[in-house]
Amino acid sequence: MSLDALYQQVILEHAKERHGSGFDGAPAAGSGHGESHQLNPVCGDEVTVRVDVADGAISGLRWEGHGCSISMASASVLHDLAEGATTEEFGELVAAFRDMLRSRGAVAGDPEVLGDAAAFEGVSKYVARVKCAMIAWVAAEDAARQAQA
Repeated sequence: MSLDALYQQVILEHAKERHGSGFDGAPAAGSGHGESHQLNPVCGDEVTVRVDVADGAISGLRWEGHGCSISMASASVLHDLAEGATTEEFGELVAAFRDMLRSRGAVAGDPEVLGDAAAFEGVSKYVARVKCAMIAWVAAEDAARQAQA
């Protein structure tokens, strides 16, 4: 199986089995909580992300949304990578993902840094789809900032 085919499979699986989707319960006691809603008016992708931060780490990340397979899969992958990361690691992860997506294919996705998010490397070649992949990450970054405030 080629790397492109493997990456396509990762995106399809996450779009179908959405990890972290759905809000359940209140934030844990002793944690900071943030929430951000983002909308892409061009295509209609929409996502709301809730982030809990406790002891300098992402203790919870949940999301709800609707949109294309890319945006929903990206939110699912984000959930898996963010939970348990320190806020510093989370910031570095978001920055690496953003750099890869904005590179128009010039920056390869490093699976050692990005895990399954490296599967979105091919999206960077399609400018119109970059926002689809970034929408949940932008919301999570904003929600994490709120949670730490």
